[in-house]
Amino acid sequence: MIKNKKVSTQELLDIDRDIDKLVKQIELLSYVNPINIEEEKAKFFSSKYLTDPKFLYPEINFDKFNLHRELFAQPIERIEDPDIRNLYEDIIYTYSGLIQCIETIGFGKKFYYNCLHCFGTPTEKDVENAKFILHFKEENPKEEKFIPKYNSRETEVFFKEFSKDYDFSYEISHSKKISAAAMVLNNLKTLVLNENHMFSSHELKVLNNHEIGVHMVTTMNGQLHPLKIFSHGFPNYEETQEGLAVFAEYMSNNLTIKRLKELAYRVIAVDSLAKGYDFSKTFRLLHDQFDLDREAAFYITLRVHRGGGFTKDYLYLTGLKKIYDFYKKGNDLSLLLTGKVTLEYLDEITSLIGKGLAVPSKHLTGAYLKNNNENKTVDFILNSLK
Repeated sequence: MIKNKKVSTQELLDIDRDIDKLVKQIELLSYVNPINIEEEKAKFFSSKYLTDPKFLYPEINFDKFNLHRELFAQPIERIEDPDIRNLYEDIIYTYSGLIQCIETIGFGKKFYYNCLHCFGTPTEKDVENAKFILHFKEENPKEEKFIPKYNSRETEVFFKEFSKDYDFSYEISHSKKISAAAMVLNNLKTLVLNENHMFSSHELKVLNNHEIGVHMVTTMNGQLHPLKIFSHGFPNYEETQEGLAVFAEYMSNNLTIKRLKELAYRVIAVDSLAKGYDFSKTFRLLHDQFDLDREAAFYITLRVHRGGGFTKDYLYLTGLKKIYDFYKKGNDLSLLLTGKVTLEYLDEITSLIGKGLAVPSKHLTGAYLKNNNENKTVDFILNSLK
């Protein structure tokens, strides 16, 4: 080990660049989304919800062992600043864990246990919060703004119009092989729209504020720093990132009871994994016990059971509560928009900006400029969550 040698800025940038080069190959969502969703959905429905789907996944196109080796070969012991050194140590362990997730996709419990290590699982308090939300009555689904009527091609114009308020550009692609209605691929600066999905006018407002207003904003801000960790992501950034995204729905007056219940169902579904439920049992829990329609129940079950047990989805609700409380205390959200960062590393972000290794957010989420939420029930729920 090299001691008593303070790492130069250039050496730190070199370590950061090398890690960035390695982790660009690790886009978990590119591998965990099945490539035969619609075929397996048809079979599952025809089996009367009894035969678990057999999902297929994209092939892994990188050398897993070599990636692990190169990550742990980084000379972070040369970083004398303990805060920066600890941050990079956490980053290396985090991305090694994500590699293990990717290499075990489709291997049942192996993937599930690796996800537990990376994302955790709901606590009893989280499950109680979810069940509390499910007691509230949803909005009228027959209201005009909630009726699905736009296909993925027709939605492009809405996203492009919304994005005129932001000083950046991105690609839009379409896919039949994603489980979400839309998603941002960070490394590719691309918004992917689900070709199998029909969008309502309200959903488009939600997705614009969620996907563009936060996920794309933090993607673009993340690329402006000398250090690339802001782009590829701090350890466990998913909870903060999804919390920010759903909070943008809230601030723009687009967070509904129905949406909160969707997040609650995800917590219930992830909790079912911990209880050992298989795909069909989780589906029947949502569809029969909680009276969720079969399409919604299928896709929530798919999101949670893909790969062998993907626990990340419970973090949307826990992340929302943390961001909501953070905002209510009068804190500035702009630091959290600097990239794919985490609430727990705010001091480190401030320190890195002070040292010239990071920059303040250039792009700011439009919804955060003013609290336009008018839904008192949503406020009551968020204030009441434990």
